[in-house]
Amino acid sequence: MYPPLTATQISRRKLLLAGGIGALTMGVPGTVAASMNPEKGLKKGSNERSCIFVLLCGGPSHIDTWDMKPDAPDEIRGPLKPAKTKVPGMLISDLHTRLPALSDQFSLIRSMTHVGNISNHFDAMHHLLSGTANAPADSPYLGSMVARVRPTEKNIPNYVWLIRCVGDPVFCAPNIGSGGFLGSQYTPLFIGSAANHAAMPNFKAPDELQPIVDSDRMQDRKQILAELDLRNSSNSSHSGTFKDWDSLRQRAVELASGSGARDVFDLKREPDKVRDRYGMHPLGQNLLLARRLVEAGVSFVTVNGWTGPAPGQKGGGPPASSWDMHGSEMGMGNAFGDGSYGLKWCTPCLDQGLSALIEDLKDRGLLEKTLVVVMGEFGRTPKINQPDKMPGRQHWPNCWSALLAGGGIRGGAIYGATDKIGAYVKDKPVRVQDLAATIFHSMGIPEGFKLGRDGFTRPIPSGNILTELFA
Repeated sequence: MYPPLTATQISRRKLLLAGGIGALTMGVPGTVAASMNPEKGLKKGSNERSCIFVLLCGGPSHIDTWDMKPDAPDEIRGPLKPAKTKVPGMLISDLHTRLPALSDQFSLIRSMTHVGNISNHFDAMHHLLSGTANAPADSPYLGSMVARVRPTEKNIPNYVWLIRCVGDPVFCAPNIGSGGFLGSQYTPLFIGSAANHAAMPNFKAPDELQPIVDSDRMQDRKQILAELDLRNSSNSSHSGTFKDWDSLRQRAVELASGSGARDVFDLKREPDKVRDRYGMHPLGQNLLLARRLVEAGVSFVTVNGWTGPAPGQKGGGPPASSWDMHGSEMGMGNAFGDGSYGLKWCTPCLDQGLSALIEDLKDRGLLEKTLVVVMGEFGRTPKINQPDKMPGRQHWPNCWSALLAGGGIRGGAIYGATDKIGAYVKDKPVRVQDLAATIFHSMGIPEGFKLGRDGFTRPIPSGNILTELFA
């Protein structure tokens, strides 16, 4: 009879590696096992809440989307017209043809503002995504924090980013792929690129989710694990140690040996009618993929708002900048036109995909437990640049808008206001830390929750929860 092994003779990592599966729970980005990192103090039901954060990279014009100023002078209001919604006073661009009918399902914040003159993408994204004004350089981002506080119980990464922001260092915040001071285990799993995105017929799941070994070798390694269990089953002094890790090992085996999480990324499982409803462009299909991910148990999904190239055009910019509509000043064409950097292309794509997402989540009973946040990293100048050429607007950190739906947010609310030309906040300013606190509140994460690593702790972003937005 084999002598029982001690806890030092077979460590957690050795137990996993015996099955050839340690990389899955320790190396797949966005996957942090609950049994490795238990957290207490969360509100009841918080583990059921998810967030889909749609980052409209580049910064859309608030004046031309959700905070229109129809009574302003021509050089301010621009050529687009407002559309009436179900909500009095909620005027949004008439390029939104489906969202007006859903205005009772979402709320608008019209008074987002950065602390300080943050007029570049890099810093604006860093502060927004970290939920902290004057954020330290090592600040983790919202999804990493959620992954730390809410480790996954599922055989799927807990933090996913659909199409990584590229164009570093111009566009991308520094800690998207680092996890900040929390460490690399809290980085997201990045899915898709300009060459492999969800709207492509040959789109495939990431390599990290392919089986590590063939089925025969996996069976051999599972047998080794079974023998290890047998050798230690009679050793009561260490039974608790091995029992604690049994469920973790089983999850890793399932993910390594089967289709597992890869099935979530197979959009061919969706009816053509559903895919067409979201729109066969990168943004629409990534929003559909986000719905599939939260349905599978992912806690935080960031969706890059890249819409891809407009019909008949090549390129369309890197997957970071669809909404960076400078006009002819930076060779991007008419910001009010139908080119790849034009509102008449990008806004209908957003309208189609976002309306489908809200309706789909509601029909599936997921909207109440899924917070949807849609916004850019800042707004755009009230005054139109080069109106006689290819017009556009420049970066504007003083005010911009955000759309929130689900996750306990009541529909039909308008929070805050800007002045008559959309230049500055005149009522209820909302800082990035206030938005972060509101997101965490929606997800059941209490104020003052501590984030820690290696003896170092720091509280989650502290701001004012926008309680008026909740039902």
